[in-house]
Amino acid sequence: MKQTLLLLCFQCFAHGLVRVPLSKMLSLRSQLRATNQLDNFMMNHQVDIFSRRYSQCYPPTLVSLRLGKASERLYNFMDAQYFGQISLGTPEQNFTVVFDTGSADLWVPSFYCVSQACESHKKFKAFESSTYVHDGRVFGIHYGSGHMMGIQARDMLRVGTMTLANQNFGESVYEPGSSFVMAKFDGVLGLSYPTLSKDLGLPVFDNMMNQNKVDQPVFSFYLSTNASNGFGGELLLGGVDEELFVPPINWVPVTLKGYWQIKIDEVKLQGTTTFCRSHSCQAIVDTGTSLISGPTFEIQILQQLIGASPTSIGEYVVNCTRISSLPVVSLVLNGVEYFLTAETYVKRDIIYNKEICISGFQATDVSSSVGHMWILGDVFLSQVYSIYDRGQDRVGFAQFSDKVKRSV
Repeated sequence: MKQTLLLLCFQCFAHGLVRVPLSKMLSLRSQLRATNQLDNFMMNHQVDIFSRRYSQCYPPTLVSLRLGKASERLYNFMDAQYFGQISLGTPEQNFTVVFDTGSADLWVPSFYCVSQACESHKKFKAFESSTYVHDGRVFGIHYGSGHMMGIQARDMLRVGTMTLANQNFGESVYEPGSSFVMAKFDGVLGLSYPTLSKDLGLPVFDNMMNQNKVDQPVFSFYLSTNASNGFGGELLLGGVDEELFVPPINWVPVTLKGYWQIKIDEVKLQGTTTFCRSHSCQAIVDTGTSLISGPTFEIQILQQLIGASPTSIGEYVVNCTRISSLPVVSLVLNGVEYFLTAETYVKRDIIYNKEICISGFQATDVSSSVGHMWILGDVFLSQVYSIYDRGQDRVGFAQFSDKVKRSV
């Protein structure tokens, strides 16, 4: 009865939804592989660097900069595939961004950016916006290959049909390394809790709530696995779309308000509990990465159990002809079991005109006082309708409706 009432409540506010179409494109990893650059790239960007994306809260580290201080963070979007459009300024200047539940800040390249990465992306021209407010403070984000640096500012932000005044954001003037040169996105719009935003002020969704732009403090994602036409799904701000899922919603409480962090009861292989057996594990729900990650020891065992072999650059591959016979991996969240077949957790790619099949699991060591940390990326999130409720600090998961299944 309680879940029925919740659905009715969501339905009452369906008119207030703001829809943001998402596009699914090749990830940076796939692009590098297709151009035979992945091996060299990975030699300079080791897999353990990926874990530093989540180091801000475990524990937070301050890095002194010559002009101020910034939190040390790594945003590694090597496997990000789902992107959407926003605009900044008056008149509007359009940008492609990652809508990322694994970070909190909004940033785009500045017209004054001097890095190679900015040459291939859209750049914000502050001098063309009549509503631009110069902040002047420096922000910095630490990457494995150096510091991204830029200037803080405020301006009009448009997301879907919503216009948001005085939104804090960062104009990057220096983007280190080669990570962003081939990236399909210009910037990042973070959707995590404001405790992760140390430099760039109030996050976008918090600003939406403060300005009463959303009927409910809720947003939700539908990530499509069928992107032959470029359509990758939708981000819905202010509620849910009941046509995309079937009840009930499985609500999982947030255990630590920074990332969207929840508890995993069990990780099973062919129905047998394999990890988190004697204790529950913690997980970050992260739309900014495609993979499912876990502690190195557990992931190495999991790779062996699914018959995946390591490569020289830290990836694991399986025999493409054996996919139909590989075991089912399942996650138990709040007592509900979610099944991932090999067709779901194995990613197909092309190298030297030959198909290879890559495991969607990756080792990432993130230490936490509340247990082992896993990261649930799009390998999992593309199989469920996911709901992020800031009002009651919980994440909801629901099965897709027949309408969605017919489109896949």
